Amino acid sequence: MELDRIEKLIEQYFQGETSIAEEKELTNYFSSLNVAQHLEQYKPVFGYFLQAKEQQFLQEIPLQSKKQKNVKWLSIAASIVFMLGIGTFIYLNNEKPVSGEFGSYDDPEIALAETQKALALVSQKINVGIESVSYIKEYEQSKNKIFKN
Repeated sequence: MELDRIEKLIEQYFQGETSIAEEKELTNYFSSLNVAQHLEQYKPVFGYFLQAKEQQFLQEIPLQSKKQKNVKWLSIAASIVFMLGIGTFIYLNNEKPVSGEFGSYDDPEIALAETQKALALVSQKINVGIESVSYIKEYEQSKNKIFKN
């Protein structure tokens, strides 16, 4: 009688119709020494579940990858450069001209001083952008080391 029940449970198991208690019964049957000859082929299947219960996963799973961190910092740097560019554009375009004509000065020394101030400001902002680009180059080099083509 027990053999008929086990055979029915195996059929139900492979059709996905068994309960947890029935699966435990199958596992207990196949872990015993009294397994019928024609059912020996199923012994490794249920023996695997006993082994899998005892295994433990010990490897640490990182919550955030380094690639995500790099993308985050690159996007922040790009946003800062973009905002600085817009701010510079607005700042330079909102100044009132000294004389009646736009961008012209009567005194050449004042014109030279104002031009030098404007170029220094532009140079400073460009240098900030170039520093941000160095992070991109470093990211590309690291990526190429990891993913060799």
